[in-house]
Amino acid sequence: MKALAFLYGTAPGRFLLRSLVRPGVSRWAGRLLSTRLSALAVKPFIRRHGVDMSQCPRTKFASFNDFFTRSLPPGARPVDPDPAAFISPCDGRLTVWPVTPEGRFPVKGTEYTLPRLLADEALARRFGGGLVWLFRLAPEDHHRYIWTADGTPGPAVSVPGVLHTVRPLDRGQRPVYHENAREYRLLQTAAGPLLVMEVGALFVGKIENRPVTGPVTRGREKGNFAFGGSTIILITPPGTAEPDPSMARASRTGTETYVHMGQRVGRWTTAR
Repeated sequence: MKALAFLYGTAPGRFLLRSLVRPGVSRWAGRLLSTRLSALAVKPFIRRHGVDMSQCPRTKFASFNDFFTRSLPPGARPVDPDPAAFISPCDGRLTVWPVTPEGRFPVKGTEYTLPRLLADEALARRFGGGLVWLFRLAPEDHHRYIWTADGTPGPAVSVPGVLHTVRPLDRGQRPVYHENAREYRLLQTAAGPLLVMEVGALFVGKIENRPVTGPVTRGREKGNFAFGGSTIILITPPGTAEPDPSMARASRTGTETYVHMGQRVGRWTTAR
């Protein structure tokens, strides 16, 4: 946090930040963290961040990114069996934000709009009055993620940008989700359209989504992030889904709720 306070809170830090947030820097960092030498950083990282390795059968890794993108054994993240459950796509910290009919929503005091987030005004109008489900991943979290519903995905859309940190220090200072590189698909489900977006972050050079052809199933692995914290955003149209009461109450005060991949975080309110 001290380093981020310097980068985002001081004039010299912001000058340095202009170079660090460029995608090329993150790509360079990603290549470095994929070398065999980078494996030496794994154990210190685990100790510093208190990473829970109890469910990981592996103890040796070919590189830091091999560790960071590690898979978990079957059953480690069970998917809620209720088809009406709206589930989390990942491990992370959830807040749910209502969207005005005009497509505006605040996150930690910073106002966002769906047209800028999606870079598509026509698509944004379909989600006006709905909900934004924001899942923030920290470096110590498991960085694989899943599809949260059965459905047919549309083509992937990439929105170029820079790569700011998504930690709370910065989210209160600038509209990082408008500025960061991101990728999304529109998933057609039995309950209606669901927009699924991955947002890159500082030193996350890659959003590694698995190729898909045809329909996908709830709980199927969708992809992973390379090193760094990042964010997954789900957007639901009005009247299709709602968060569980405890998460709705926490979100109203801006409090994040820690959730696991596959965990119920709400419910679909339309027919499944």
